[in-house]
Formats: sequence, structure tokens, C-alpha cells
Amino acid sequence: MKLIARMKPAAWVVATLMAGAPAWVLAQANQKEHVSPPEAAYQAGGSPLGADEMHHDVNPKAPPMTEKEFEQAKQIYFERCAGCHGVLRKGATGKPLTTDITLERGSEYLKTFIKYGSPAGMPNWGTSGELTDAQVDMMARYIQQSPPTPPEWGMDDMTKTWKVVVAPDQRPKKKMNDFDISNIFSVTLRDTGEVALIDGASKKIISIVKTGYAVHISRTSASGRYVYVIGRDGRINLIDLWMEKPDNVAEVRIGLEARSVETSKDKKHQDQLAIAGAYWPPQYVIMKGDTLEPLRIQSTRGMTVDTQEYHPEPRVASIVAVHDKPQFIVNVKETGKIMLVDYTDLKNLRTIEIGASRFLHDGGWDASKRYFLVAANQSNQVAVVDSKRDALEAIVDVGKIPHPGRGANFVHPKFGPVWATGHLGDETIALIGTDPAKHKKEAWKVVQTLKAQGGGNLFIKTHPKSSNLWVDTPLNPDPKVNQSVAVFDIKNLDKPFEVLPIADWAQVGEGAKRITQPEYNKAGDEVWFSVWSAKNQESAIVVVDDKTRKLKAVIKDPKLITPTGKFNVYNTQHDVY
Repeated sequence: MKLIARMKPAAWVVATLMAGAPAWVLAQANQKEHVSPPEAAYQAGGSPLGADEMHHDVNPKAPPMTEKEFEQAKQIYFERCAGCHGVLRKGATGKPLTTDITLERGSEYLKTFIKYGSPAGMPNWGTSGELTDAQVDMMARYIQQSPPTPPEWGMDDMTKTWKVVVAPDQRPKKKMNDFDISNIFSVTLRDTGEVALIDGASKKIISIVKTGYAVHISRTSASGRYVYVIGRDGRINLIDLWMEKPDNVAEVRIGLEARSVETSKDKKHQDQLAIAGAYWPPQYVIMKGDTLEPLRIQSTRGMTVDTQEYHPEPRVASIVAVHDKPQFIVNVKETGKIMLVDYTDLKNLRTIEIGASRFLHDGGWDASKRYFLVAANQSNQVAVVDSKRDALEAIVDVGKIPHPGRGANFVHPKFGPVWATGHLGDETIALIGTDPAKHKKEAWKVVQTLKAQGGGNLFIKTHPKSSNLWVDTPLNPDPKVNQSVAVFDIKNLDKPFEVLPIADWAQVGEGAKRITQPEYNKAGDEVWFSVWSAKNQESAIVVVDDKTRKLKAVIKDPKLITPTGKFNVYNTQHDVY
């Protein structure tokens, strides 16, 4: 069988069949592919849990392993497997790997499967060169052991990590710098555990702030003064933009792995509270907004919305704050539940639980900020919550594995206000009607489907002042696609999209040069793109003039290492997208 080329680096895993595979593997070649290569690449990202001490329950039926082998295999599992198969190996995107299954399969079967992969999305870890034969054998034995359980992370654990670097009464009483802080970008430097604060006017780095590993998101406080960032290792940093040189003023670790942070937006509670959601332990934490002192921890363990079965590790995927009432909207992946959390009384926490669809991931507000739309990516659906009625408004069928980021709002020339999402699993862009008052027939339906460059889209973006719709494809396996972006004309959506060669414009030399996350400046006349290469290669940020679609600036700096997410303070503060 002819060898199929496989892309590097490891994050871009593609389940390909290799020469010499056993007949039972080759027989699957004509089966329908259940997990697309972009989805496999997205889900297979590493988990910081591999570095944490875990309880090891030795299973006497499992093949023998030394302690050294077990620790090595645990590290590999959490770096490359937990994203798909789950911390406790109960299954998520990937199949369950519990011992009742793995012991029955046996070492030889498991080694073959790990080495050669499958058309259903299992990466070919052995034939791709990612794992040696000895490591493949080790992993086959490891997944026959009882899954090691990560420790819980309660109030005492959090309090031990909580630091107030600069107390609130010692902070500036007014802004002490000349920057337009509303046009600062908080840029994730993924592999260095930092964020770069970049001035939107001068395009210069203001400061580099040490944070947790691989910051997933930056959120701005309601007042616009503070930026909250959370790393995948559960560490939150609070950055004060009023300081002469904006820097960290408080930090806390709310779990061992996390993705989401938000701050209270209701007028009576601005900057008073912050909330963060953990992947492990499965819980969310409410904190003081100006110090990050943990106040309330709430578990998300419970029953799934479909089979009504208990799930031991339902991860908190995304959180948004309602702008006109004291409420957080918490989205729980594995159970498919949306929690509407009233934060006025933390001792008597009132929560409305909405059964939506699995697995909830990311989402954003419609233009009116009444309706919240969230992707249920394994169900190929988008759930809509009416924040005024505290109820599920609709569930909309879309394309394969929606991944909207916050989505994109604009007025369709024919169907009125719409919210758009792209997809990891196909090339489509779904436009969903969002105006039940004036466009009732179109509300909560896909009114039009666009086709972009290909699957592997992570973020889609526009701006109220723009007539452009920008679509990235950083997880598409084709370099021509993942190193460029597609842009649609909102006023004429039947017109073919234009492809802009962002990576070529950056002129950074060798490297992956994946282009990700379009982000507008405050004025809405510039779009910033991350040119994301490896840690040891040059990366950059490319700034495009939104009106002309021409190159405006390239930001380069030796400190700009693996830039990914970018969050403009004003747009994040006001949920403009």
C-alpha cells in the first residue's frame, strides 16, 4: 500500500493507513471516516495533567509495568490522548478505553491499533514516527491498567496558590500611562506561558506578562480596567491596565486543567466577581473580581441530557456574562447542560439548568445580546438560550463539528440579522437567523450555507462597521489553506470568497505558519491575524486594512513566540463580534 504523507508537527495528527498494516486494519479503509483530520488535530492537544501526581490503582489482571514506564506512559497519554478519550478514559471524541474493553482486546490488538490508527480518526502514532515500537508497546500495556485518578482541587488547594501581588488599595487611582487601553490587544504566547500586551495604535509590545501555560482566553472586566487570562493549567492572572506598565496584580490556580474565565458585566456588579471553569476537576469557581480570592466552588458532575447516565468528568467549556442581569452562563461539555448562574447570593446559589445537546463547546451573543448561541460540536448543532426568559429558545442543526469561537454577527441583505459559525469537520459556514421579532420565518434556522476553503476552521469574525466576513482554517492539512484566510463580501454573499496569503505577507521564513483568529481593532478598520509557527521558529502578527483587504503592517519581535489568540480590550469588554 502506498505511503500517505503525514504533516508535522505532532498537533496535526492525521489518521492514515501505512504499508504493512494487518488485514483487519486495511479492511477498514473503505469505512466512512467518523472523525475528520482537523477534528483529530484539535482534540488531540496536550493536557497539563500529565505532570501532576495521581493515584495509581494497580490492576492485577493488567500486564506488568515498571513505575518508570507507568509515569512515562501517563505523560504520553495526557499529552496526546486525553483530549479525545478523556481523563478517566470514559471516552469523548474518541472511544472509551476502560479496562473492561482494553483487557478483553489484549496487548497485540491494542499495539496494532495504536501503531496503525484507523479511518475513524485514531492517529497512526507508530507508523507516523510519533511513537517508537517500544512506546507503542508501553501504551498498550498502560491502557490496560486502571486509569490513574487526578487529585481533586478544593478550596484549600486554591487558597494555597492565591497571590495578591498588588493589593487593591495600593493600585493606581487613575490611569498612569498614555496608552489607549481600550485598543490594547492581549495576545497569547502559547508555548512560553505568557501574554503580550500590544498597543493597537503603534503596534508595539507594551509588556510581556507571565501567565499559566497556553492561555486559552483573555476577558476584559466590565469597566475595561482589568484583563483576566486563564492558562490550560488552570492558572488565572489578573492584569491591571491602569499601571504605568500594565502587569499582573493577582493570581490563583482554580484546577489542574481549564479553559474559561469571565467577569461580572451587570451594571450593579461591574468588576465585583470573576468566574472560571475547569476541565479537571469538573467544576466552576466564583472569585472576587479585584483579587481573585476564591469564594464558591460548584461541581458540574451529573447526568447527561440524552441517555440520562452519570458522567464523572463533565468539563466546563465556555462561560459568558449576561450584560443586563447578575448572571453567568456556564456551558458543560459532556453532559450537554447549560447552567444559568445567578451570582447575587453565593451562599444560596440559584441555578437554572437547561438541557441542550452534547458536547457543548464555545459560542457567543447575537447582536442584541439577548440570545446566546453555543456549539454542541459532537451533535452538529447550535443551542440557543434566551437570557431574558432564562429558557432554551431553539436547537439548530448545522454542519460537521461547529467551532464558532464567539461567532460573527451581521445583517444579511435578504434575511436580516444573522449569527455565523464555521466548522472543524467541513468547509461550510452556517448563517443562522437571530431576529424573531422582525424576521420570524428566518429565526433560528440556517438561512444560508456558504462554502469556504475547507475544514479546519477555528474562528470566524466580522465587525459592525465592516462588510467583510473573515474565516481562518489553521487545522486544515493543506498548507495553502492553513496559511491563508478566506474573506466574504457580506453585501454580496453569492460572490466567491477572496483568498489572502497572510503567511506570505508575514515573510517569516520556514515553519508551519498557521494563520489563526482574526481580531478587529477598536475602530473596526483593521483585522489582526496570528502567524503561528513552532517555538523555535519565527512567528508574527499580520495587520490587514479591512476596507482594502491589503497588508497594513507586520508585527515581529523575538519575544513574539507562538502567538495564537488575540483579544482587543474594547471588543472583548463589549462582546463585539
